[in-house]
Amino acid sequence: MKLKELERPAVQVWSPASQCPVYLATGTSAQQLDASFSTNGTLEIFEVDFRDPSLDLKRKGVLSASSRFYKLIWGSFGNGLLEASGVIAGGGNNGMLTLYNVTHILSSGKEPVIAQRQKHTGAVRALDFNPFQGHLLATGASDSEIFIWDLNNLNVPMTPGSKSQQPPEDIKALAWNRQVQHILASAHPSGKAVVWDLRKNEPIIKVSDHSNRMHSSGLAWHPEIATQLVLCSEDDRLPVIQLWDLRFASSPLKVLESHSRGILSVSWSQADPELLLSSAKDNQILCWNLGSGEVVYKLPTQSSWCFDVQWCPRDPPVFSAASFDGWISLYSVMGGSWEVQQIRQADKISSSFSKGQPLPPLQVPEQVAQASLIPPLQKPPKWMRRPAGVSFAFGGKLVTFGLPSTPAHQVPQPCLRLVFVSQVTTESEFLRRSAELQESLGSGNLLNYCQNKIELTSLQSEKMLWQFLKVTLEQDSRVKFLKLLGYSKDELQKKVATWLKSDLGLGESPQSEGDDHNNRQQVFCSQASKHITEEASASSTFFDELVPQSMTPWEIPITEDTDGLLSQALLLGELGPAVELCLKEERFADAIILAQAGGADLLKQTQECYWAKKKSRISSLLACVVRKNWKDMVCTCSLQNWREALALLLTYSGPEKFPELCDMLGTRMEQEGGRALTSEARLCYVCSGNVEQLVECWAKCHQASSPLALQDLMEKVMVLNRSLELLRGPDGVSSGPATTYRVTQYANLLAAQGSLATAMSYLPRDCTQPPIQQLRDRLFHAQGSGVMGQQCPPFPFPRVVVGATPHSKETSSYRLGFQFSHQVPTPSLRPRIFTPLVTPLTPSHSSPYQSSRMQNISDYRSPGPQAAQPLPLGPGVRPALFEPPLLREQKAQVPNPTGFPGTWPPPGPPPPMAPPDTIQPGSASLVETAQQIPLLPVRLPGLSPMSFQSPAPPVSFPVTHPPGGPGAPCSNALPTTGLSTVPPGPQDSLKNAPVPRTNLQRKKLQQRPPEKVERKELPPEHRSLKISFDKLLRRCSLSAADLKTKRKLDEAAQRLECLYEKLCQGTLSPHVLAGLREVARCVDAGSFEQGLAVHAQVVGCSSFSEVSSFMPVLKAVLTIAHKLHT
Repeated sequence: MKLKELERPAVQVWSPASQCPVYLATGTSAQQLDASFSTNGTLEIFEVDFRDPSLDLKRKGVLSASSRFYKLIWGSFGNGLLEASGVIAGGGNNGMLTLYNVTHILSSGKEPVIAQRQKHTGAVRALDFNPFQGHLLATGASDSEIFIWDLNNLNVPMTPGSKSQQPPEDIKALAWNRQVQHILASAHPSGKAVVWDLRKNEPIIKVSDHSNRMHSSGLAWHPEIATQLVLCSEDDRLPVIQLWDLRFASSPLKVLESHSRGILSVSWSQADPELLLSSAKDNQILCWNLGSGEVVYKLPTQSSWCFDVQWCPRDPPVFSAASFDGWISLYSVMGGSWEVQQIRQADKISSSFSKGQPLPPLQVPEQVAQASLIPPLQKPPKWMRRPAGVSFAFGGKLVTFGLPSTPAHQVPQPCLRLVFVSQVTTESEFLRRSAELQESLGSGNLLNYCQNKIELTSLQSEKMLWQFLKVTLEQDSRVKFLKLLGYSKDELQKKVATWLKSDLGLGESPQSEGDDHNNRQQVFCSQASKHITEEASASSTFFDELVPQSMTPWEIPITEDTDGLLSQALLLGELGPAVELCLKEERFADAIILAQAGGADLLKQTQECYWAKKKSRISSLLACVVRKNWKDMVCTCSLQNWREALALLLTYSGPEKFPELCDMLGTRMEQEGGRALTSEARLCYVCSGNVEQLVECWAKCHQASSPLALQDLMEKVMVLNRSLELLRGPDGVSSGPATTYRVTQYANLLAAQGSLATAMSYLPRDCTQPPIQQLRDRLFHAQGSGVMGQQCPPFPFPRVVVGATPHSKETSSYRLGFQFSHQVPTPSLRPRIFTPLVTPLTPSHSSPYQSSRMQNISDYRSPGPQAAQPLPLGPGVRPALFEPPLLREQKAQVPNPTGFPGTWPPPGPPPPMAPPDTIQPGSASLVETAQQIPLLPVRLPGLSPMSFQSPAPPVSFPVTHPPGGPGAPCSNALPTTGLSTVPPGPQDSLKNAPVPRTNLQRKKLQQRPPEKVERKELPPEHRSLKISFDKLLRRCSLSAADLKTKRKLDEAAQRLECLYEKLCQGTLSPHVLAGLREVARCVDAGSFEQGLAVHAQVVGCSSFSEVSSFMPVLKAVLTIAHKLHT
């Protein structure tokens, strides 16, 4: 691809690799003449800026020269007087060698010419700076003259060897060796190359072709192998490039033959030793791969010979080419298109032919457009290959590769590169504890595991938690939970007995009350014994003496005081007023006794009055025990007494309500208590067996989870899960979104440490969430032979058949109701939805798009709903249009859906046709229009509108069946077209009705007044979701600084109305509702990262149609909140 171009009849040279920015120097060529036939010389320096899309180069410096140039070379030599831009050496006529200071040329300040020397007798055609010692310059000219110049002392150059070569020849090229600093090579027109050893000051070897047809025009050393060089021949009889190795100088190693005429120049890439550029008289520029000997890049044929090609030292894919037509062009071997250059050339020509009016657009033939594309290199060049690399793979594997330790020229070809795969383990303590847990789970010895945890734990809260977890694995867990909370029945009985035996009682006068109690007890015992003896001795006289002899007669008070009124109420059976009198006089014991005789309602009222009047520290506890209203107790008790509240639940709550009440207590401790109570709330979740709440509570206490912290959590989760399995069975335990997320995170950590089998054992087996399925699939296949004999998990991604056209369900032939006798091709584009207008329609022509891709087939008319029998389609006909619900209901009543022989077309007059511009998305629904339009034509995708014909003779069609054979059920997954039929009515008046335009119909639809839709009020159980999300939107809107974010939040608030509508309608599944509540809980807690994780879990387990209207916007709001609060 061409990058830049410059119109100059000049020789060229690139700036050294150390120079930045990149420059290109040009000197007027001594071998060319411009249109003015001027013999003056000019040295120019251009900056190469590839950021500029234009083809022009920016000139940075210019200098008039005394003579023209055969060769330019740019070296990096510099000392205290020169800056880092280096030195340009130019070879001219009459043996003139000129040295220029590049810095002075660019600054146009001081004298740029450093020195001029005229030692050679002819034109100086060969120049090269030593790559190791920048002050050494080799020059070559006529008569086999080679001089070695020291830029520090230009007075006396050195001459390698003696001029004994006969006959003397021109020096066509000079090149310093790229590996050994004292080796120099020269190329001669006779076809030989001479290699000089400057330490010995003599030639050490001469290389020549035995055909005597080799006329050397260029020479280049291998960038890495010191003994290899290439020679090119400019003889048209032998246009070849020869690769020589001086260790085997009898014949070339390789001969490259693709040019048809003599080769003028070569250039070896210093960045990739396999790439070699060549230009020849056949107007071609080729790039060779010396390893394979093939041409890997080829520029389009030029209009003139290119006499010099050079790689850019700093930018490896760029090279320059100077041609005899006076142009210097810069190209890239990475490929591209000539489109920009062609457009530029076309505009240039058009400007000459236009007369104030633009020319018509140019229609480029397709084959020409394809030919303008230039393919890049067939193999990635070395500068794009990684010399070394390291990457972590799944399962904690570290994959590394690097360069061989031996030099490149000593490596055998082809070279086998080693790739090292090692296992990296960074969390040894994490793996040790994970192995202990896995061993305990496998052996079932979790009691000892919990006991060891209790002994090793120093924190009291952690010790208590492990004690609770251990109790979950034992029998009589509630009693043991009470003991852990500090309440034991045995201890209580001992304390009560000790208290009763003590001298101090509970009343104000314990001694007197004790005496009264003893006296009453003695009287009661004596009376009882006397009564028993008399009853045994005088049983016969029992009915004679109604009053016992041993009992004192008692009186019923009839006074007007409290006792009298109480007696009257009892005599009349009015227990209610009697209880009221007792309560007023604070005779609570009498009131309670009477209320028991009056029934449950009266007893309950009496208890309420007692608790209202008798206030003490224990009255609330008494009320809770009697009422058994534990939910109110959980919500109103002081959180300082959370242990006592949990003990009450353990003692009195039933097994059905106990888990819910424990969760309520734990949630209240999290929301209203501090960090300490949040940690203690885990005990409530352990008692209730709520693993999900336990994980969420842990997440609040550990915002940044480390591997060891996650190990702590997994130990507790696994023990609690095992206790739940023992209680409910393996099928009674399921993981929630938060638990699944942490388990997946834990499995990923284990896999990263190389424990693949252990990681796979922790994944939930019945979970269908995509992240877990994908992780299970990776773990299974990463173990290799370690899972031999195990069943492979299901593939976690939907399978897509590449290259096949799906048409099984969408194009069921028997759904349309007719068939054709010939095949019709199916178009590749998606069929348009057929939407008729409300008004009557008349036949119209088809649109140009349809007529260009459709075939004419005959139309038919359905005789009515009674006679509409579905006929199956023939092979190749695949309709996929919209079918209104009305038509599906009618078709469901039609018998024999599998097809039958019929006639074509059915009898009846032709129906009216719809104009093509009525096929518009967003029009009125087919359900409404089907009731107003008598008949609608049937169109197939890819077919032209059916022409109207008179009834033709009947044509029989073969019987076809749906997929699966006769009697197979019809697929109803995707809507397809059917016959539009309505009840019979007057239709002739519609034939001549005018055809309205689509825009008029759309205007009528837009003029309808909008219907007011009143949304129902959110149910009470869902209002917390709206409160949480609205609060989040307000917080983000106040925190957002830019208008773009605020606009997104406003749009999100509008789109969340879809969620609230679904909540009002009650159409969301329980799983989605649970996930939304979890997200709202994370929002209230400020844990937006965990909210995003829960969001991903919910989306992965839900139907797309159910959550697509509100889940994306909810994710956007959570992402904005996470960014604003981090």
